[in-house]
Amino acid sequence: IEQEKHLTIRNMLELAYSEPVPIDEVEPVIDIVKRFATGAISLGSISREAHETLAIATNRINARSNTGEGGEDPERFFHDPNGDSRSSAVKQIASGRFGVTTNYLINAKDILIKMAQGAKPGEGGKKPGRKISEYIAYIRKTTPGIELISPPPHHDIYSIEDLAQLIYDLKNVNPSARIHVKLVSVAGVGIIAAGVAKGKGDVVLISGDSGGTGASPLSSIRHAGLPWELGLSETQQVLVANGLRNRITIQTDGQIKTSKDVAIAALMGAEEWGVATGALVAMGCIMLRKCHLNTCSVGIATQNPELRNLFKGTPESVINYFI
Repeated sequence: IEQEKHLTIRNMLELAYSEPVPIDEVEPVIDIVKRFATGAISLGSISREAHETLAIATNRINARSNTGEGGEDPERFFHDPNGDSRSSAVKQIASGRFGVTTNYLINAKDILIKMAQGAKPGEGGKKPGRKISEYIAYIRKTTPGIELISPPPHHDIYSIEDLAQLIYDLKNVNPSARIHVKLVSVAGVGIIAAGVAKGKGDVVLISGDSGGTGASPLSSIRHAGLPWELGLSETQQVLVANGLRNRITIQTDGQIKTSKDVAIAALMGAEEWGVATGALVAMGCIMLRKCHLNTCSVGIATQNPELRNLFKGTPESVINYFI
């Protein structure tokens, strides 16, 4: 990967190596992995087996998996007999509000308000009806076989004050949960991030243009948004300049796969990192790039029972990737 052409901004950057840091001054692995999260991959975009495997793996190492906008089965809020937890630590609220209930919110460690997505900034999403099985419809409180539309905006958020109101409401529902706000790397995102900090958000996520999706037109995937490096650096600078940096945590995501990616993101200001594609590959994804067709041959991005039986991913493989 490091020897390929300079396809990203971070590929053009080199780390300045110096003397090794004493090991007692470095965070231990057990603490570093707490800063990792999986991307917001919904149950419905990927299979039940894959979604639960991500949750089990991250819970074992105290990292955080993300429900995506598809809700979560209440059965997963309880521990399994062997002690594993299939409950995603981060529960997402997106514009469609699919599966969002009080029970869903109170079982979250973190709650993420998705204002936009890096792969399709400014747009909503469309889940094909062929991927809406009876189980997925039950989780999302919808009808089987009917495509689901997530509108571009939240229809109760048209200003930073509206966003602050939702943050306040969520903190009342679940006072112990951190409230994330997911933004897209675009020009001016730093100003919006400052508004999130003033609105008492706990984490702002800057999502890059190279993030994955199975619910976006090719024109958006290939031609919209900016790299996370630009949005992250702007956010860091604006928050520092306005004396807000100590009030909020910055997370970033968008094709973060290697330790160098993480190191560069950390140097630019990120304290936490989202990893989605890498975690899927660890579970067996072979990058067929047809997640929207419900024909994933390794049982990850499909709701077809026969194809789901082909899923071979394990929590151990995901844990090995992160550690």
